[in-house]
Amino acid sequence: MNHKAFEGPYQGEKAVWLQFGPYEAVILPEIGGNLIAFRDKESGYRFLREPAESEMGQFKDNPGVHGIPVLFPPNRYEDGKFPWNGQTYQFPVNEEATGNHLHGFLHTIPWTVEEFGTTPSESYVAVSVKIDEEHPVFAMLPHKFSFRLRYSLSAAGLSQQVFIRNNGDNLMPCLLAFHTTVNAPFAEGSTSDDCKVKFTIGQRWELNERMLPTGKYQALTVEEEQMRGEGISPYFDEMDNHYTAVPQNGRNRMELTDSKIGKTLVYDVGTSYKQWMIWNNKACKQYFCPEPQVNLVNAPHVDLPSDEIGLFSLAPGEIWEEISRFYVK
Repeated sequence: MNHKAFEGPYQGEKAVWLQFGPYEAVILPEIGGNLIAFRDKESGYRFLREPAESEMGQFKDNPGVHGIPVLFPPNRYEDGKFPWNGQTYQFPVNEEATGNHLHGFLHTIPWTVEEFGTTPSESYVAVSVKIDEEHPVFAMLPHKFSFRLRYSLSAAGLSQQVFIRNNGDNLMPCLLAFHTTVNAPFAEGSTSDDCKVKFTIGQRWELNERMLPTGKYQALTVEEEQMRGEGISPYFDEMDNHYTAVPQNGRNRMELTDSKIGKTLVYDVGTSYKQWMIWNNKACKQYFCPEPQVNLVNAPHVDLPSDEIGLFSLAPGEIWEEISRFYVK
């Protein structure tokens, strides 16, 4: 059996490679702990958008639209301000068009490889980052915490375990998303016309001209109703849309079906993610981002119940964790 876990280069960058049966995955610890590749080598499937060798410079400058980038805290914050527990943190305004802060601080920094290896049932890697007063992130998000990601490959596909612990003395925000970038199509010989996508979405949030929620909902279009029902092309329209997550049959997931090969990629993210962002880069017909998100965009500024908008916190010593999975059926 092809069960391996080893260090080796990926497009010239330090990487850890996992192999198990037909599957292969690659993580880049020094570029945000990004799981940059998930493949079925026997079938020729590439499920995640990967940078070509010629695109590595661009990827390192903006590592947000390849692989599975970690967004903490995720998405947009008005004027870069983050009110929390009687204080207001000032994040850098890094999206000039909207005047907002975008995507947090963990997807661009180096992570540490804790361990990697194999067992009879999986190949795995764990990477982590520890934020304290000595870390540059602390100046913007003044909390001491540990963030650990464990990825494993098995006969059941790719598993992601998230583990966050508050190591400080104060209540800390625990707002998280993954800017997961999925190829559609993911199979050689298929086209975007062969692809349909389904989501466990509920209601669509209304966004203003700065891409910030107004606190109101918009009526779903006929196509959006199809997206949570029988499925529709992920490129039926240009999407940069924000939705509530409503589990169906006990699961919170995205399903991407390729009718030409009769296979469905399932991204089951777990029910702790209360929101979805869906972005398809102007209906580019190459990839789209099903982004599981704990919290509503700009949540600290929105006057709605915390549980409704996923405004989660961790008390000193508390832990938050969740498991997500990719598999093919």
